[in-house]
Amino acid sequence: MNETLCDLRGVDKSFGENRVLKQLSLSLPAGSVTVLMGANGAGKSTLVKILSGVHARDGGSITLMGREFAPASPSEAIRAGVVTVHQNINDGVIPDLDVASNLLIDRLAEPGYGFFLKRRQNYAEAERIASQMGLALNVRQPVAELGVADRQLIAIARAMAHDPRLLILDEPTSSLSASEAERLFLLIERLSAKGVAVLYISHRMSDIRRIATRIVSMRDGEISGLFEGDTLDYEGAVNAMLGQRMSDAVISIPAPGKRVLEISGLQLIEGARPFDFNLAENEVVAVTGLLGSGKSAFAQSLFGLDQPVSGRIRIDGQDYRVRTPQAAIARGVFMSAKDRANNAVVADFDITRNMTLPFLSRYAKLSFVSRAKERRTANDMIEALSIVCQGESDSIGTLSGGNQQKVMLARWLAEECRLLLLDEPFQGVDIRARRDIGRKIRETAKNRGTLVFVSELDEALEVADRIIVMSEHSVAAEFRNENVDLNEILTAVTGAVPPAGAARTAHA
Repeated sequence: MNETLCDLRGVDKSFGENRVLKQLSLSLPAGSVTVLMGANGAGKSTLVKILSGVHARDGGSITLMGREFAPASPSEAIRAGVVTVHQNINDGVIPDLDVASNLLIDRLAEPGYGFFLKRRQNYAEAERIASQMGLALNVRQPVAELGVADRQLIAIARAMAHDPRLLILDEPTSSLSASEAERLFLLIERLSAKGVAVLYISHRMSDIRRIATRIVSMRDGEISGLFEGDTLDYEGAVNAMLGQRMSDAVISIPAPGKRVLEISGLQLIEGARPFDFNLAENEVVAVTGLLGSGKSAFAQSLFGLDQPVSGRIRIDGQDYRVRTPQAAIARGVFMSAKDRANNAVVADFDITRNMTLPFLSRYAKLSFVSRAKERRTANDMIEALSIVCQGESDSIGTLSGGNQQKVMLARWLAEECRLLLLDEPFQGVDIRARRDIGRKIRETAKNRGTLVFVSELDEALEVADRIIVMSEHSVAAEFRNENVDLNEILTAVTGAVPPAGAARTAHA
């Protein structure tokens, strides 16, 4: 066993009467990648915030490289060698600054550093850091102009530039393509070979199998399992995390109802292969593919956020061509967007108003909104989706990431629609929450068509009647979720390009 770099003993933390960490003890060896798994609300985020200087512990001890460690701020933690990339990308980048300023922001904050006096030198240093991460970016470009994946890579590169002793990564691949994730894994392996301890928080089994040397399971503020050795017990780690054995998800494919969505010759972008697609009532279809495959472009074209180049879309037999989300909602097309922090959650609102916001007119009489009606809806959805909270009036910011995700799903499930679009609905949630969300999607699928856009194949298999694979902004393959050949799906996902000729079709 490698020498312990960071050691936590009997760490306690409470917020009011809520005891979040309970006598937690954990060792992080140098040169090891420790994957931390835990259900939403288990205390993972609080543990990370204590290590990164955001919160102070209430009790217990932490040592770093043999010395007491009690950082009073994130900058103090960084100076001590503990660097964190948080799940919320907005915590790792400043959109109003350029790429160079973001990569060097911690140095620029030091007294007397003088960015403007060293501009050329700083750009050169930023380019060096970017090249280490394989980032082909203009370091003078504002971060606000970049997509989520590039912002995530900038946050990770900024962390790597600190030469950390303990590197904490919270769901770092949630917005990365397979090649970008692999580049990150190679960097992690290089760091661990140099003796850096890595604490890697993830629920993605593909990440865990690729990178873990140890798995630590966490439940209710305590460590519930430690798994290490030549053969890691992945199933045991999940069971320890949940406190029970997780049964396989069973999909019973219903008979499709009448056609809801009919697409013919849809071309999403110039040069992409046109495709046909049909979706019926009662059906749940997963759309998967690598980052950049066109999943989000497909969803956005159906919700009026983007306009396709050509093709025909019909809903319930009538032509459908909308140019705004408001027009889509009026036609019964709802969409839960990915990246909830930027595109969905309203931080200043409580749980109730976050759920009811798009449909306030339905709760209003004359010009007055009935808060009682809103609360009834919120309480019904809190119960239906097992949202962990004190009550419907809690601030959305008090919830864990997984429970915030459930609130965003509840927003669109609380009202009836004809077509429901869910873009990455399982992003950042644990396995149990994923099952809760998937079960609710299927339970409510009657009398509508449902498209679920996911990156992880496990998620598609757990929720869908059919699985559609996208590549190059077109449909590459279709599979019925019954005795499915995983190798065939993986082949399609990782680059099988449809043959030239007729459009690919996917019919209900």
